[in-house]
Order: sequence, then C-alpha cells, then structure tokens
Amino acid sequence: MSTTALKADKPFGFAGSFEPGEKHEKDAGILGSPLRKYSRIGPAVSGATADSDSDNINIERQIELEAGAAIKYRTCSWQKTAALLFSEYICLAIMSFPYSYSVLGLVPGLILTVVQAAFVLYTSLIVWEFCLRHPETRDVCDIGQMLFWNSKAAWYFTAVMFLLNNTFIQGLHVLVISRYLNTMSTHAVCTVGFAVLGALISFVCSLPRTFNTLSKLATLSAFFTFISVILAAIFAGIEDHPAGFNPDPDHINKTGVNMGGNPIVLVIPAVGTTFVSGMNALLNISYTFIGQITLPSFIAEMKNPYDFRKALWLVTIAEIIVFSLVGAVVYAYTGTQYNTAPAFGSLGNDLYKKVSFSFMIPTLIFLGVLYASVSARFVFFRIFEGTRHKSNHTVLGWASWAGILAATWILAFVIAEVIPFFADLLSLMSSLFDSFFGWIFWGVAYLRMRRSQFGPGFYKKRGLIRGWGGMILNVFIIIVGIYFLTVGTYVGDPVAACLWSS
Repeated sequence: MSTTALKADKPFGFAGSFEPGEKHEKDAGILGSPLRKYSRIGPAVSGATADSDSDNINIERQIELEAGAAIKYRTCSWQKTAALLFSEYICLAIMSFPYSYSVLGLVPGLILTVVQAAFVLYTSLIVWEFCLRHPETRDVCDIGQMLFWNSKAAWYFTAVMFLLNNTFIQGLHVLVISRYLNTMSTHAVCTVGFAVLGALISFVCSLPRTFNTLSKLATLSAFFTFISVILAAIFAGIEDHPAGFNPDPDHINKTGVNMGGNPIVLVIPAVGTTFVSGMNALLNISYTFIGQITLPSFIAEMKNPYDFRKALWLVTIAEIIVFSLVGAVVYAYTGTQYNTAPAFGSLGNDLYKKVSFSFMIPTLIFLGVLYASVSARFVFFRIFEGTRHKSNHTVLGWASWAGILAATWILAFVIAEVIPFFADLLSLMSSLFDSFFGWIFWGVAYLRMRRSQFGPGFYKKRGLIRGWGGMILNVFIIIVGIYFLTVGTYVGDPVAACLWSS
C-alpha cells in the first residue's frame, strides 16, 4: 500500500489539501483517504503508545493493537463525536448571552459571537491537526509536554490545570443541580442533601468506559438542552411582560436602580458602560465557546479521526445559530432592564420558567459526567497502560475505574460545598485555564508544527497569506491568551458566576 506525503502548507480540513497531479487513492488506509506521512514536532511522549517505534505510530497500528480487546476505545464515529461536542457546548451558559447583548449592544454582541466562534473553530482545527500528526496523544496533557520541548515539568503543569479545571466544572454542576432540586421541591431537603444526590446520579452516569457509549447520553443531553432554550425564547415572546416589569419608566427598584417601562433593546452599548462590565460581557461569550481541553480526548477515541472536522463544522454552525438566535430573541423581549443571567429568571410566568429550565437538567448532569470521564481516562490510562486491565473486563480494572470516578465526584462535592469563596475561586480558575487551553497552547502548536515542517523562518517561505499571515494570526492568538490570563483574571468569569448563582 503506497503512502502519499501530506502537503502541510495547505490547511487541514479544507478542499485542495493535495497538490495538482498527486495520486488520490480513495480506499487506501483506514482513514478513507491516502495514507499520509505527517511531520512531527518531536518524539512520542513516553508511555503514550504500545509501539515504541515513533515511525510506526499511526491510527491503523492502534486499531490493530485493540483488535483482540474486549473494550475497544477507537470506536467513535464522527456523528457520535458530534453528539459529545453538542453536549459540551449546547449548555446552560447559552442563557447568559442575553446578558452579554444587553451590555455590549445587540449588533456588537452578535458580531463578537461570530468572531469568537471563528477563533474557536480555527484553534480546534489546529488541535485536530496536531492529533493527526501525533496520534499517540491521549489528552491535552500529552500535548502540553510535546509543545514545550518534551518537558516533564510542562506535563505536570498541564496535568494539574487539566484535573483542577475538570473537577471545578464537576463541582459547579453538583451545586447547580442541588439548588435546582431545592427550589423545585420547595426546600423539602437541605441543599447539601440534594448535592449528595446530584453527585451520586452523576457518578452512576459516568461509569461507561468509552465515549462511544457516553455519546448516547450526550445525544439526549444536547436534545433536551435545545428544547429548553427554544422554549425559553418562545415563552419570552408570548408572555405579556418579563419578570419584575413595572410600567413606570421612572420606577426605582429595591436596590436603587432605575428599572421600569417597556423593555429597552440597545443596538450599541449604552453611554457610560464601564470597561469591567464590557469585558465581563465579552468574556461571557468567549468562555461559553472555549472547550478545546476535551478535544484531544475525543479525537483519541475516534475510529477515523480524519472525520473530526465534520463534527467540528457541524457543531460550530449550530452554535452560532442557537447562541445568536436565543440570545437575541430573549434579549429583545426582556430588554436591558429586566435581563437576568441565566435568562430563565427573566421569565415572568413561574410555570414557563420551571418548564423551560427543567429541560436543562440532563445537561446539568451530563456535562459534569463528561468532564469526570475525561479526568478518569487521564488517570486510568496512565496506571494501566500496557496491561490487560485497560482493555478487558477485569475486576481490578472496573474497580479502579469506579474508584477514580468516585474520587473525582467526592472532591468536586467537597470543593463546591465546603469552600466559602467557591464562586470567586471558580471565576479565577476559569480565567487561568481558558487562557492556556483556549488560546496560548494552540498558537504555540501552530508555530511549532510549521517550524518542524519548513524549518526556521517558515513564514518567509510560504507566501504572504499562509506564511506571514499564519504567523501573525497565531502570535495574536497567543497575545489574546495572555490578555485573558491578566485582564480576564481581574474582571472575573461571569459564566461561572451566573451558573453558580442560579
């Protein structure tokens, strides 16, 4: 079977990736495209593959090694991977978009939604390209080590951020579930009791060992979330007035804020909008889109990772439509005065509010489950790599898997319930982690991959657009990440704050 060299100066995921005259063999290789020789930025991370010869690290070899295993990991289709992505991105944070539009103005808000989606799509394609070049990578921690010249310190640094990020997200969802149940049951059980119940339900849902199995739950999660936000938009449109409505435009509420009259929709930001409030609204949009931390884990379980771009494009287009539509419609009917985050609180009819928010419960559970599963894989694979317990139904394997998951959920529960400044800490962690996992890592990845392919001064050899343009764009991405790390940490993370307070 022949191999065709990849022309890496053409971007992945776009038509025309081969030079004219190259031979196309449709059925060559498992990837459904010509087998390709990808350039690497360095040797394989130690322990990341059962094949010690880095020249032989490829998807075909990995699938071959799993052929006799009872539990096969490279089994996810692109459709199931899309379901996982939908469940991660189509979530409660959508209902904070009306708040962002009320601060930024509707037109700037919609423009920034599309711009942020484009940046996340671009950096996600970089993640995908990196994983194709280095198919032995199992998660973002392997990538972190490779990006920073195979430094073990970089691996530990990334691993700590990775596990903390996932655990704090789990804790956030435990807390939101407990507050929802407490409200809906009219405080029949204390909030802590409902938090324990939420953690137990989430633990049970986390038990499947492969993303192929979890994708079924992901599909239901995304579907019910879509129903939830569409109902909220419909209810906002059909009810007479939003929550807290007062016909007097000079009405002063209990907190001393002028909040009355018909809903006011701003096309541009209001005069006097502060830097902090504007940045909060912008970061709210940005943090909702950022989720690249899980992508390497998803790609590592795809039977045809070359198809990941299909899932990515599908989810990105859906995000832009749903985020913009729901955010704009709900904002149009609730206005700047009566807007809350999340926007369920803007609905004046209690029945509408409870019905629409109740459809969000599956995603409140599953999103924590998804991050717990990603963390458990990180620990489990490193303990049992190269042993029969990783890919077979053994008592030790299943007991360890359940034990790791239980530890993550117990830690998440403790963090959420015991730390008195959980909201502030969550905001700080989100700013710190997203600056690296959403921006800095992928700008560095692009520069390292291009340098490995074309050598020093690669930007001078590839033309104005692909060379200089690509280099400048990715340096800008790194600068944006640094900006998030500094300014974003200062102003906080409104998504985390609004979810925590819901």
